[in-house]
Amino acid sequence: MKVVAFNRTLQGTGASRRLRKAGQTPGIIYGGAGVPELIALDGNALWHALKKEAFHGSVLDLEIDGKTQQVLLRDFQMHAFKQLVLHADFQRVDSSKPVHTKVAFHFVNAETSPAVKLNSAVISHVLNELEVSCLPGKLPEFIEVDLANLEAGNSIHTDDLVLPEGVTALTHGQNLTIVTATIPRGAVTAEETPAAE
Repeated sequence: MKVVAFNRTLQGTGASRRLRKAGQTPGIIYGGAGVPELIALDGNALWHALKKEAFHGSVLDLEIDGKTQQVLLRDFQMHAFKQLVLHADFQRVDSSKPVHTKVAFHFVNAETSPAVKLNSAVISHVLNELEVSCLPGKLPEFIEVDLANLEAGNSIHTDDLVLPEGVTALTHGQNLTIVTATIPRGAVTAEETPAAE
């Protein structure tokens, strides 16, 4: 994804307030071999970009004065109630060095899983994203979690995932629970339903 930004020289609360009044969002780019750069972005374009999942988990092409550099969105602050992005932080990435970032899960086939079809189980998402390490070019937009074989009373853990090639989960030795399937109290499963006389 491409992001267009502009250099800014003024900093401080007053300068940032003036930028926002002009419809722009102050930001910063840091990391890599370069020095931190103060930037400004189109506030409305950034607001809409932040609604896209890919913007949060992809390597972005950030263009300033015709020059493009690869970055990751690292942090952003939103106004408490206005449709306004207050600040955005981007980190430069080196295509030859691994990045550590979080990637969102996409859950598929919940409605066809035995847990739901046979047992009317409730699927609970314990984790919605996973911290990974990989080269920028290998960074997946999302990680798919297939629930097609999930049985009632069972769960899926990080060790059960098939990650894309070159992507390593940073679970610090823990087999984290991603999703569980539990039968609600008092629910009658398909197997327990009495046969019609």
